[in-house]
Amino acid sequence: MSPARRRISCIICAYNEADRIGQVLTAIVGHQLLDEIIVVDDGSTDGTAKRLAAFSGVTLISYTSNRGKTYAMARGVAAARSDYLMLLDADLIGLCAADIAALAEPVLTGAADVSLSLRGNSLGLYRMMGLDFVSGERVVPRRLLSDAAESMANLPRWSGEVFMNERIIRRRLRVAIVDWRGVSHTPKRLKAGAWQGAIDDLRMVGDALRVLTPAGVIRQNIALLRLARAHGRRRPRTRAPIWPAIAPPWSPKARKTGLVPPGPRSGWRPPDRGR
Repeated sequence: MSPARRRISCIICAYNEADRIGQVLTAIVGHQLLDEIIVVDDGSTDGTAKRLAAFSGVTLISYTSNRGKTYAMARGVAAARSDYLMLLDADLIGLCAADIAALAEPVLTGAADVSLSLRGNSLGLYRMMGLDFVSGERVVPRRLLSDAAESMANLPRWSGEVFMNERIIRRRLRVAIVDWRGVSHTPKRLKAGAWQGAIDDLRMVGDALRVLTPAGVIRQNIALLRLARAHGRRRPRTRAPIWPAIAPPWSPKARKTGLVPPGPRSGWRPPDRGR
């Protein structure tokens, strides 16, 4: 399949994000690389769904009870029609159209099968490793999850990413890590207060450990890093820029793929062999 024919459905799972989802939608609505945008309102009580009225071309899936992010993700996957899925969190700060292009570029050009973001405020350990294995921002082939919507709907509330990781590892998909240094997410303590935020963070960890053992978490990280580095070894051993060289935006190739370099604030860099 040529890059020009690869289509992306963007899925955003949201729960009580009325104050934040508008920033994300502003960056993605009308983006030339996204063929559809699906927002799954996971039983919000703060009017999150009403914020969508200001944006055209957004498909809303909503229900009254809060079922958790993984269930919402499953609903979005089942509704998506494109060959690729871009998953985004609803509470991102600093997101712009160029970041979307950076996340999509490795997959659209065929350089990778999957791309994962590495946000600027990811855990220090993740930044040091060069991988956030539970990143909520990623591009994956729809076929990776097309037969798993029902299984995902029955998983713990915050286990969708580790479920996906297992499938990526099992199929040995090529992984690209995209450095979103200018993008951050809103910590739960700022949304729900320090005490409730800490409880929610612990619940997220607990859900991951219901799917993976602590040894399994380590195994996933090692396996994904190997896939990313194996992907990088397929490229020449040169010091690649943060944004790989691509055709200038006025060239026929750029017009064909719709890709425009994001500039120095974010980008995709395949890992060097020695890292």
